[in-house]
Amino acid sequence: MQDEKELLSRLKAGDRGAFAEMVEQYSSRIFSLALRMMEDSAEAEEILQETFLQAAKHIGSFRGQSSLGTWLYRIGTNLSLMRLRRKRPATISLDSSAEEFIAPLLPAADWSTRPESELLNREARAEMRRAILALPDGLRIVFVLRDIEGLSTAETADVLELSIPAVKSRLLRARLALRNDLSRYFGERATTQSRVDNGALA
Repeated sequence: MQDEKELLSRLKAGDRGAFAEMVEQYSSRIFSLALRMMEDSAEAEEILQETFLQAAKHIGSFRGQSSLGTWLYRIGTNLSLMRLRRKRPATISLDSSAEEFIAPLLPAADWSTRPESELLNREARAEMRRAILALPDGLRIVFVLRDIEGLSTAETADVLELSIPAVKSRLLRARLALRNDLSRYFGERATTQSRVDNGALA
């Protein structure tokens, strides 16, 4: 924490070396966030650059009530959501109720018998990315921050300026939506594999 205070002090003093340190320390995380939201590396790169430009412009007004990393995540998150809204004007905001987003809960596919290598293979990872991208923006950003970027519930609430209960509710709904989506995928694969196996044994 002391190191961050020192870095922040140098940033506010206009130290270019401090700005370079901030970029080096946080750029990979901000890029990862933007890429998960946009699924486009060029747009993620633009969001990354704009995040640090905004940070440099407003560093003087940053009071340090949250960590520097949380503040940068907030800037990157807002930039990502603004871009998504411009692409899809009717997209659902963080303020909208999440109740309508989730279809009735499906029985979970039995993944316990599947080798870990299958769950982690290229096709499965691509399917996970597709399922995450299919989440409504307000649920996806919570899932990305909490379960992918590894922020705590409190940090996620701080980034999104939501209450902790609201974050927990959105995270639960995001996880249930992914469970439904991926259960369909693995269920269909299990059915296909069973047919292949039965045909092979015939």
